[in-house]
Amino acid sequence: MRRALKTASLLSLAMLLPTSLSAQTSPAATPEVSQISTHLGTMTASFVAELEEGEPVTSLQFEPWQMLDDLFRDDIVLLMRHGPTDWSKRDPADVAPDDCENQRVMTEEGKQQMRELGILMVANDIVPGRIAVSQWCRNQQTLDALRAGMLDADPKALDDVSIQTVPDLNLLLSLQGAPNVTAMRKLISAWSGDGASGPMLVITHYTNIAELTEFSVYEGEMLVVDPKRDNRVLGYLRLKSAAPDIGHFDPD
Repeated sequence: MRRALKTASLLSLAMLLPTSLSAQTSPAATPEVSQISTHLGTMTASFVAELEEGEPVTSLQFEPWQMLDDLFRDDIVLLMRHGPTDWSKRDPADVAPDDCENQRVMTEEGKQQMRELGILMVANDIVPGRIAVSQWCRNQQTLDALRAGMLDADPKALDDVSIQTVPDLNLLLSLQGAPNVTAMRKLISAWSGDGASGPMLVITHYTNIAELTEFSVYEGEMLVVDPKRDNRVLGYLRLKSAAPDIGHFDPD
């Protein structure tokens, strides 16, 4: 299991962030994990820039704090919803999974956020041992952005990681989507982490996750699922900047 980045790798990441996110001070060389409250924790890293107010531009937020050790287990599953999308466009009921012109896709800001998520995951040694992703364009875009960030953090981070597109993770409620979550449940239940160097990352959709877990998740949010405990949800992990979307949450 990988528990830290080399100092040189961390320092080089400051140069990879956009100009608007560049820090004015020299970064430290270690990830930072903080307990914010009884149940809430955050993760950041030395290369993350700061605003004038002193708040990190990007950080990971997880809850509960008591789940911290579980985040570094190889036998958990990170059940993730795709990254932030453009809600001015909706999916036709019969849209093909790879028809990117006629379905809701990620925003440029969403892609940047998912890239930063990938950087922060590797910086804090949350590196998947396997990745399974829906065919839908927004999910493939999420994978591309995450992968770019992970490789920015460590060019070898995904060298031994199996990455597969799995139709069973396709969008429920679509005529060309998954008919139910039975196959997804089996995929998660079968994960033991044996021979892997990190958890399994599953990138799917809001409706699929809600059907399986009865949890509502933000775009780009991950539920931490334990197959050894009958797929119990242990908590969540997401960017601090993650927010409810207009498609599945009340606007108040």
